[in-house]
Amino acid sequence: MRPYLFNDRTVEGYRRAMTEATARVAGRIRRADRPFSGVSPERLAPEIAAIDLERPLHDHAAALDELERVYLRDAVYFHHPRYLAHLNCPVVIPALLGEAVLSAVNSSLDTWDQSAGGTLIERRLIEWTAGRIGFGPAADGVFTSGGTQSNLHALLLAREEARTEAPPARLRVITSEAGHFSVRKAADLLGLGPDAVVTVETDGERRMRPAALARELDRCHRAGQVVMAVVATAGTTDFGSIDPLPEIAALCEAAGVWLHVDAAYGCGLLVSRRRRHLLDGIERADSVTVDFHKSFFQPVSSSAVLVRDGAMLRHAAHHADYLNPRRMAERGIPNQVDKSLQTTRRFDALKLWLTLRIMGPDAVGELFDEVVDRAAEAYDLIAADPRFEIVTRSPLSTLVFRYLPPDGPRHGGLGRKLADDANLYAREALAASGEAVVAGTTVDGRHYLKLTLLNPETTLDDVAHVLDLLAGHAQRYVDDLAPLTEEVTHVCS
Repeated sequence: MRPYLFNDRTVEGYRRAMTEATARVAGRIRRADRPFSGVSPERLAPEIAAIDLERPLHDHAAALDELERVYLRDAVYFHHPRYLAHLNCPVVIPALLGEAVLSAVNSSLDTWDQSAGGTLIERRLIEWTAGRIGFGPAADGVFTSGGTQSNLHALLLAREEARTEAPPARLRVITSEAGHFSVRKAADLLGLGPDAVVTVETDGERRMRPAALARELDRCHRAGQVVMAVVATAGTTDFGSIDPLPEIAALCEAAGVWLHVDAAYGCGLLVSRRRRHLLDGIERADSVTVDFHKSFFQPVSSSAVLVRDGAMLRHAAHHADYLNPRRMAERGIPNQVDKSLQTTRRFDALKLWLTLRIMGPDAVGELFDEVVDRAAEAYDLIAADPRFEIVTRSPLSTLVFRYLPPDGPRHGGLGRKLADDANLYAREALAASGEAVVAGTTVDGRHYLKLTLLNPETTLDDVAHVLDLLAGHAQRYVDDLAPLTEEVTHVCS
């Protein structure tokens, strides 16, 4: 007997191991009174490095005990209401049920003969998502590992559509200065050259300016460059801003340019009963990125790229006699590898399937609406707090702001540096305490703090408490540095 292989003879061992593992996780979640332990890489790395992987423990309980020490104890827990950093959401139980099933069955979503019903479930979810976007019956798509891969996939299709008009060196991609870094990464991977991505300015709400896009489209045309795609964003990472999609779509249609909408963050609006209108115009895109693991409360990973015209996916198709020979496509065998950049691929669609079948889309949309509501309340809270300045009101759930040391601006350049350093210190000190986790970014060359709300359990009191913690850390830094700053100022004057 092979006790570690999962099969009909080891199902009882599987049940016991899974029960013990879920009990450990449940216990850790129940006891977690903060989102993070504050452990540093210097402290944790030696513990993991000291583990001899050549000497197995031969015992599930012993391995789980060890895992408690090197992972579960110090994991960052996104379910905690004071985790307010990145686009990481708490997850719903139906999706966890799907994760358990898909891992055990271990279907691979590349070919029909490895997945059968899994293939059809994924295709049905793509059809459902396309319908929510507003695409017609010709739409299609495929699940991906995340927004970065989805954006790469979409730009690959756009490049192939445009490359008959111009060599790669003349191709351009236009996006806003607030767009995601993966657009530039995709251009690099597609061999378009360092100047291929052109960014246009944003307005006070950090949305792409249609007039600036129009000027850039005209400039590229006059310079003999071919714009292979415009990438609009429905939910920028820092500001949650949504570009004016109808105006951008009209410009792209007039210029005959592929429009890709990166809705990795904002896709939660597709199931919102109160805010779906914020995505008006997305149905005019040629391709759309959605990340269910951001705003549909799904475990990583669960993402997809969709195209208005499914025929465009042919640009990613390759056929191998040992996997998906052309005769299968001619017979109508549904092999998802014909559309995907990946070959072996997890059945991540099952998580979303069970979420929709158990909860329903309205319930998911209400959860997302709750975090957007909370972010609006938090904006008002920060805007009224003299300790902070805030950049802009987000239509989604991010808040970019910074602590202002008392009288800091009156110190000129030293005061600005002091404010930057105080905000950097506050974020790091807060993470080291483990009491909360927030993110950071830069705006116009200055260091800012960022809250990303994706947990409906986060209250306004939680936000207020985190603000007090941040202000306390920042002020302590300022108090410690103030005498030195005054001395330097005196010398320089």
